[in-house]
Amino acid sequence: MYLGPEIDDVEILERLPRSYRELLETVNGYVAYHGGLHVRGACLAPDWHSLREAWLGEEAIHRLFDEVSPDDIPFAEDACGDQFLVRRDVVWRLSAESGEIESMALSLSEFDAAAQADPDHFLQLGPLHQFRSEGGQLEPGQLLSVYPPFVFKESADGVSLRAISGLQRRRYLADLARQLRGAPDGTTVRYQAETVCRQRDPT
Repeated sequence: MYLGPEIDDVEILERLPRSYRELLETVNGYVAYHGGLHVRGACLAPDWHSLREAWLGEEAIHRLFDEVSPDDIPFAEDACGDQFLVRRDVVWRLSAESGEIESMALSLSEFDAAAQADPDHFLQLGPLHQFRSEGGQLEPGQLLSVYPPFVFKESADGVSLRAISGLQRRRYLADLARQLRGAPDGTTVRYQAETVCRQRDPT
């Protein structure tokens, strides 16, 4: 769907683990599975594809989400804005709606193999399939906006989906995660941006 431009950020490339560097030297990042996986590249532009922007920029992932360390390398994201990070050679997943982070216990090469073997399950592409079945299409640099968020109980009754810019989606998710921080499962919360009550899924 999209292949990154030629490498023009050699400085950032030299800071990467060998496996990630070798991947980018083959193809400088990409968007695959109709927008289901975006692997960032060592480039200065476009901003949405630049690893430097996501790792070191003014709105870097670690500046938006408290659980992410400045040393975590945000190498990829899925269609809904969950982030995949390399931390000490292990891939971790940031569930962006809640701001929670957990180890996937995979190396980068194992992550890549798992995504290729079963992208629907591994990347949880159900929302993207729904969006496409409704006639939608994600353009490079876009993510899915999901309402109500999946962390809310009401999402079990169905969600509405639309394409928005990746940065807009990440800002929204970071704001949502901050407001939900520390709220136990099953808590009734009022999400300020929507000004209506939502109840978190108790699972």
